[in-house]
Amino acid sequence: MHRLSKPAVFLACLAPVGILVWRGFHRELGANPIEFITHSTGNWTLIFLLITLSVTPLRKLARQYWLVNFRRVFGLFAFFYGTLHLMTYVWLDKFFDVHEMLKDIAKRRFITAGVTAFVLMLPLALTSSRWAIRKLGGKRWQALHRLIYFSAAAGVIHYIWLVKADLRKPLEFATVLGVLIAYRLAVWIAAAAKPGATRVASAASKVEVSRS
Repeated sequence: MHRLSKPAVFLACLAPVGILVWRGFHRELGANPIEFITHSTGNWTLIFLLITLSVTPLRKLARQYWLVNFRRVFGLFAFFYGTLHLMTYVWLDKFFDVHEMLKDIAKRRFITAGVTAFVLMLPLALTSSRWAIRKLGGKRWQALHRLIYFSAAAGVIHYIWLVKADLRKPLEFATVLGVLIAYRLAVWIAAAAKPGATRVASAASKVEVSRS
C-alpha cells in the first residue's frame, strides 16, 4: 500500500506548482505576477519544511511509523520550492544582475535571511540519498540534517522581515516551528534523563535513518 501511495504523495506535492503554471497560462496571477509567484513559492517552501519536521513527531505520537517513508520526499520538495522561490528573484526580478543581488543581500536583511535559509538547505538536498547516508554515517548525517531547523527558522525570519505590517501568516509559521522545536527539545531532555536512553535512542535513530 505504501509503495502505491508514494506516487500519489509525489503528485500531491507537485500540485502547487501545477496550479501556479495553470494560473499563469490563464493570466490569473494578479496585477503583479512576479510578486504572486514569489509569495506562492516562498509559502510552499516553508510549508514543506514544516511538514518535513512534523513527520517524526506524528510518527511517534500517532504510532504511524510508515510516515518516515515520506520524510525525504517532503524535504526534497521543500528544496524544490525554495529553488523556484530563489530563481524567481534571480531571474524574473533581478535578471541575473549579480551586482544588484549582492547589494540586496548586504542592505536588505530579509533578503539576507532568505539566502541563508536556502544555503542551509543545500547540504541537506545534496546528502539526501542512501549513498550519502552510508558515506557520512548515521550520526554525522543526523547532525548535518539538524540544519533543517535553522533553515526553517531563517525562512520564518525572512517572511517576518519581508511583510513588516500584517504578521499573521508568518507568525502562524513561527508558532508551528516553535511547537516542533519545543517537542524536539522535550524528547532530547527526556531521553537524556533516562538511564541507558542514549543507547536506545541511538539504535532507534539508526533504524529511522536507514528507512528515510
